[in-house]
Amino acid sequence: MLFSRVAIESVAYELAPQRVSSSQLEERLNGALVRMRLPPKPIELLTGITERGFWDSGTRVHEVATRAAKKAIAKSGVDPARIGLLLNTSVCKDYLEPSMASLVHGDLGLPATCRNLDIANACLGFINGIEYAGQLIEAGVIDHALVVDGESAGEIVDTTIRRLHEPQSTPQDFWDNFATFTLGSAAVAMVLSRADLSSSTHRVNGSVALADTANNRLCLGTPDRMVTDSTRLLKAGVSLARRTWDTASTTLPNWSHAGIQHYVCHQVGKAHFVALCQALEIEPTRCHLTYPNFGNVGPAAVPLTLALAADSGRVRQGEHVALMGIGSGLNVAMMSLTW
Repeated sequence: MLFSRVAIESVAYELAPQRVSSSQLEERLNGALVRMRLPPKPIELLTGITERGFWDSGTRVHEVATRAAKKAIAKSGVDPARIGLLLNTSVCKDYLEPSMASLVHGDLGLPATCRNLDIANACLGFINGIEYAGQLIEAGVIDHALVVDGESAGEIVDTTIRRLHEPQSTPQDFWDNFATFTLGSAAVAMVLSRADLSSSTHRVNGSVALADTANNRLCLGTPDRMVTDSTRLLKAGVSLARRTWDTASTTLPNWSHAGIQHYVCHQVGKAHFVALCQALEIEPTRCHLTYPNFGNVGPAAVPLTLALAADSGRVRQGEHVALMGIGSGLNVAMMSLTW
């Protein structure tokens, strides 16, 4: 789909205050690793993740999503009364119901006319949120939209460590749950506007997406457990990304390595990053990396990486930015921005 009237007004984030190193997680796992006769320090070695953030005990996901949203609204200068849509894209949820969107909507005091709902699609949710909000803006249904995401990894990591210390746990259990130790916590929010009402130069040009749901059980997550066939998921995800890139090349204007200055990819870990760059023939120096210091923060990864790259001055006005995400299920989306 192509857009001509959709602007990114602002992006803001909330970072988790507790910094937890991979070495600390490995120390907590040490007894289980020894009993299972596994390498003593596998997490940082295999993932490239040095540390990640966890929220303070008792923090609710909708609370941190609301904090990020308040920052994004203030940064945008948009009157909250004019926001016509709020989409929450979080994997993590405080309750099965009501929707996370309704909790954030209420905490922000947004108007009754502002639609609010959740969109869930694993790690691809935020890009999907931009797409669906963009369609309503493009069609003239709304003038401004707010997309939010909050992720919290502390509880699932703690539960997994306790489970691996149980006497019946096996080396296969460790590797099945290994992807859990890549997870981190963060919140992010984005305000989108109709371009003619925007004070920003940032434009959403279009997006493409492909699905491969024959591989929909390679990563299965519940609130306290995430079991992943990491090898097959990596192979299938990169293969689908290659096909999606080819589709983008024939669909999105200027979608080529010569025309793209920056790549903002979903962040999982070192192996995924290297495999994706090789498959898509991407120059790694044009990618912005957050996984070494934040881990895999799910749907928050792409907008957080974009915001940090922009805040650091690495992404400049007028440059072509490619957003690329892979979500277990499997789904891949790629989006073209002019910053």
